[in-house]
Amino acid sequence: MKIGVIGSGDVGRTLADGFLSRGHSVMCGTRDASKLADWAAAGGERASVGTAEEAAAHGDLVVLAVKGAAAEKVLGSLEPGTLAGKTVIDTTNPISEDVPPEDGVLHYFTAMNASLMERLQELAPDARFVKALSCVGSALMVDPALDRGRPTMFICGNDDGAKAQVQEILDDFGWDTEDLGLATAARAIEPVAMLWCIPGFRDNDWMRAYAVLRPAP
Repeated sequence: MKIGVIGSGDVGRTLADGFLSRGHSVMCGTRDASKLADWAAAGGERASVGTAEEAAAHGDLVVLAVKGAAAEKVLGSLEPGTLAGKTVIDTTNPISEDVPPEDGVLHYFTAMNASLMERLQELAPDARFVKALSCVGSALMVDPALDRGRPTMFICGNDDGAKAQVQEILDDFGWDTEDLGLATAARAIEPVAMLWCIPGFRDNDWMRAYAVLRPAP
């Protein structure tokens, strides 16, 4: 596939590398192309750099990997229809940049009965958003090597076809998938990042992921 990754931070680069390693063509969108010059050179002919608009247009599938505080602005900067009909993996969390973590607990700028993903879906109603890869650090997003087997990634979204597409990607990246339903479930998935971060901030314990366990048949 052609993959557009919007964002040049750790999450964006990790996922871009993951897609490149699976043989996909990847364009990363960034405001500063110089930040990704080395990445593009190392990635060969299947790796390229452009603006957010160019990356979104390039991708058959698009990954939104920017800070949650910037997500709505970035999405609003795209030309209308750029994401129409495309699966968009939403990795963002509504983390406040104004308030530091309290006892390891992140502050969010959304309330409990709302989610950032729902706001993004309203901004781009023709896009097929799937919340995924939002509740683990970038070091474990692709090929997580954990002692007790495959971890579980929670996903949600309004389009079953888009979720099936993302589930295939997650399976290839080494994850089991727990589909929690429609976009409203992002209200529960986004706070999982808060839970995941507490041991990190308090004990520098970042190499963890969660798994859903069920009784044996």
